[in-house]
Amino acid sequence: MQTASKKVINAWAMFDWANSVYNLVITTTFFPIYFLAVTGGSADGHKVHFLGRDFVNSSLYDYTLSVAYLFIALLYPVLTSIADTRGNKKNFMRFFTYMGALGCSALFFFKSDTLGLGILAFMLAAMGYVGSLVFYNAFLPEIAAPEDQDRVSARGFSFGYIGSVIMQLVGFALVVTMKDSGWATRITFLLVGAWWLGFAQLTFNRVPEIKRPAVTKGNAFKEGFSEIKKVYLLVKQLPVLKRFLRGFFFYSMGVQTVMLAATLFGSKVLKLPDTKLIVTVVVIQLVAILGAWFMSRLSARLGNLVVLMAVVVFWILICIAAFYTAQLAEQGMNTEYYFYALASAVGLVMGGIQSLSRSTYSKLMPDTRDTASFFSYYDFTEKLAIVFGIFCFGFIEEVTGNMKNSILSLVLFFVIGLFWLYSALVKQKRIACGE
Repeated sequence: MQTASKKVINAWAMFDWANSVYNLVITTTFFPIYFLAVTGGSADGHKVHFLGRDFVNSSLYDYTLSVAYLFIALLYPVLTSIADTRGNKKNFMRFFTYMGALGCSALFFFKSDTLGLGILAFMLAAMGYVGSLVFYNAFLPEIAAPEDQDRVSARGFSFGYIGSVIMQLVGFALVVTMKDSGWATRITFLLVGAWWLGFAQLTFNRVPEIKRPAVTKGNAFKEGFSEIKKVYLLVKQLPVLKRFLRGFFFYSMGVQTVMLAATLFGSKVLKLPDTKLIVTVVVIQLVAILGAWFMSRLSARLGNLVVLMAVVVFWILICIAAFYTAQLAEQGMNTEYYFYALASAVGLVMGGIQSLSRSTYSKLMPDTRDTASFFSYYDFTEKLAIVFGIFCFGFIEEVTGNMKNSILSLVLFFVIGLFWLYSALVKQKRIACGE
């Protein structure tokens, strides 16, 4: 196949521009800070009452995300089966985009006396974001030839980082210039919903849908999980892809948890001011643009699996460094610049590992028209990894009383992921040698 026109590629990448503002502004920066403030501030071990029991506020945040991701992971097989059967991926992208944008906008009404509403809106936003991504990712092999998929995938992430930084700066300007920072933050939530909904229309209008004959099936739930089972059975017959997905599951537990909990760590453990945290996240996004571009070029020379292994080792070093930074903070040392260094390191590999993982999977999966089902399996794997990763992170903090122990536990996930990536690389070389 031939790669689509530049107009179509850019329109596809604009969906990253549209929805990445949720990932940066809501889950990475403003909302974690706002959530800690609304639920009692950032003091260690602060409790918040919800659903009849007391939670550590940051752990409640982690549990909320975990439940949202679990819901959407269980819905994936059904939704993508219908999308592949009827050829209407774009309609499902619209549905989840509208759900996510509405959830973001509803966070405007989240205050200390509306905790239930805030958690519900946060869950809707998270479900809308992750729900739309499986259909967005499924368009990649339909618009880009295999040799161009690393480049096109990196373009999407780069667009996302640029767009999210712009929205981040708008929110930062509101917080700095308005007297009531809480009011400014809530306005930012409203603007994120409008941004997401508005720019997504470019993708909906310009990216073509491959038309397929409509096929009516029986029980959508049964058929959906039959699709997952079918993909699972196919993956079992593909030794390199099978090993890659095992590694992907474990290192995603670490990567996604770090990205979702980084601001909580900076605010609660290192006790950095909100404005410095916001600026730091902007720097992370700018560095991530270069990281995604650099890794796409590096993978063309060294191979995807080799680069992924090197990046996972780098993530292990980041987690160990974060643990010792937390220890220094407990001893009363100023760890502000340590956090900046950690943040820059995260930014360097954050976008690259996501972009390269997506394109590696696209290259390793078999030639098929059921791209949505295969990417549903990919996203199902990733979202289950997030469910386990973020739940373990919150649970370990709640049990041990210190978030630094949660950070150290992530090293284990990365080590297991590294083992399976190495296994995939060895198997790939043996197959290439005819063994």
